[in-house]
Amino acid sequence: MTFWKYYHLAKNIPDALHVLTQAPGPARLISGGTDLLLDLQQGRHSPVHTLVDVTHVPEMSIIEIRQDRLFVGAAVPLNSVVASPLVQRHGQVLVEAAGLIGGPQVRNTATLGGNVAHALPAGDGTIALLALEASAEVANQRGLRQVPMRELFLGPGRSALDPQNDMLVGFYLPLRSTGQGSAFKRVMRPQGVAIAILNSAVWVQREGERIAGIRIAMGPAGPTPFRALAAEETLRRRLMNEESVRRAIETLLAEARFRTSPHRATLEYRREMANILLTDTLTLAWHRTFEK
Repeated sequence: MTFWKYYHLAKNIPDALHVLTQAPGPARLISGGTDLLLDLQQGRHSPVHTLVDVTHVPEMSIIEIRQDRLFVGAAVPLNSVVASPLVQRHGQVLVEAAGLIGGPQVRNTATLGGNVAHALPAGDGTIALLALEASAEVANQRGLRQVPMRELFLGPGRSALDPQNDMLVGFYLPLRSTGQGSAFKRVMRPQGVAIAILNSAVWVQREGERIAGIRIAMGPAGPTPFRALAAEETLRRRLMNEESVRRAIETLLAEARFRTSPHRATLEYRREMANILLTDTLTLAWHRTFEK
């Protein structure tokens, strides 16, 4: 069975957009293809007329500082994200998340943009970017725009971007300042299912022994990638101690929408692991605020 009829290797963003929007049938962007090609092969995605390969689009394949933010191209392979000194400096949580996606061969091909575009509530790269309060750069025929990460998702596997008109170009991350730290952890099944049972990403800003700023993301804790806003508010401006963490966990368990998954974990197990993951991830991120 043929899953597509035409394959186009785009030279730049205008070229990719032209083919994407003018194709005579359904068209989709492809870079690493580790999700899309498998979905096509296994029947989870209807056949497409045109695949638009963006791996050679220069604007989507770079990691660089742009003014006061770090830009990571959507077509940068995950192993390149992990190895980047810039990402290691300004987004340790993203380094840890990207380094856990698939195996080494998958990470040589899979991209951060693909992880986000798949719109899974427990996407490791997505959860890390959410904790960093990153924004996505999106291109269409009207030009470029920036979209906060939380606005990219409609539901499990459902992106807010129009696949026939929008291109995910890359991501902007805030630069790390003194007193900031971040961390990522997850719980996996030993074999079989590649999606995390539960993952957690934390970014924290320290002022003395108090938590001046905090961002917590966790998945799957609802139909879309989840920011624990109420738990964050519980921690903000409080001393970093066991009592503060305990209150944050209580708040998180009240606001998160964990559920039983027949192939991964029960609701009760996820609630128990959320307790452990938040404690461990927050503690590690806090220790990193003392690093220069």
